Amino acid sequence: MRASDRAYRALREDIVTGRLLPGTVLAEVEQSQRLGISRTPLREAISRLTADGLAAPHNGRGVVVTSISPQTVSDLFELRQALECKAASLAAQRGDPDVFTGLRREFENAASLIVQDEAAADPSRSGYYTLVARLDEAIDAAAANTYLTQALANVRLHLARVRRLAKDNPDRLLATAGEHATIAGAIAARDPALAAAATSVHLHKSLEHFLAATGPPG
Repeated sequence: MRASDRAYRALREDIVTGRLLPGTVLAEVEQSQRLGISRTPLREAISRLTADGLAAPHNGRGVVVTSISPQTVSDLFELRQALECKAASLAAQRGDPDVFTGLRREFENAASLIVQDEAAADPSRSGYYTLVARLDEAIDAAAANTYLTQALANVRLHLARVRRLAKDNPDRLLATAGEHATIAGAIAARDPALAAAATSVHLHKSLEHFLAATGPPG
């Protein structure tokens, strides 16, 4: 793997998980020493982070990690609404019903994953969100639209940061499991309109939860 790719992945992970907080200056000397690479590949990595929207130039301070405001999240969810509803609709038309029937059942039984994450004090909710990622991947594969998949990948990158701020709790996660089960069931039933509607409801409730935790857009 190229040095710039390694640096990009490391910095992206640090930003998404919150190890590099919003407003942190990505100083070339400091980061190149920390990651054990020269400044040229580091600049390439930071340029890619800027293109992703995870970093941005700021008032002569150099490049800093971007912030996540309620308005930013509202804008993100507007884009999610368009992309994810379309993807679910296409998946219902093109996907294998058996795949989504299986996923629906897993979400119907997801309480055990949520309890396990809680018992393990896992702040990333890795067990549950691995299941969510599998549903995302199945929808992407079924929709079979490369451009749509690429656009969703960038949205989900930012969503991973938003989840840290939303302060998920077991009750909300149980509710999302039911919402995801409904989405998977609609796709399995080959009902594009219901799949899109179920996705829209899930996104609306997720945004409501975030805004309740952080405050409305200013």
